[in-house]
Amino acid sequence: MNRNLGQTSLRRRRRSVDPMHTYDALPTPLRHWLSQAALPWSPTSARKIWQRAQAKGLTTDHALALLHRSEAQTLARDKRATLPTE
Repeated sequence: MNRNLGQTSLRRRRRSVDPMHTYDALPTPLRHWLSQAALPWSPTSARKIWQRAQAKGLTTDHALALLHRSEAQTLARDKRATLPTE
């Protein structure tokens, strides 16, 4: 059973922290982005990208653009996403 992960060829990972507690601690723009994301991101991985962007001095909009690019790169690696649907 794939539960809520959809049909993807990407590797699944087990998490050692409570993802809902981590999600609730995220900044509002990042939580909103995660709710609209095409992939089931973990709050921890999204927060790492967000924090790296902030450390570089990027604005919120630039940090969100970085997340969009990361998601696009991940989708490009997904073999099932590139197969034509019938």
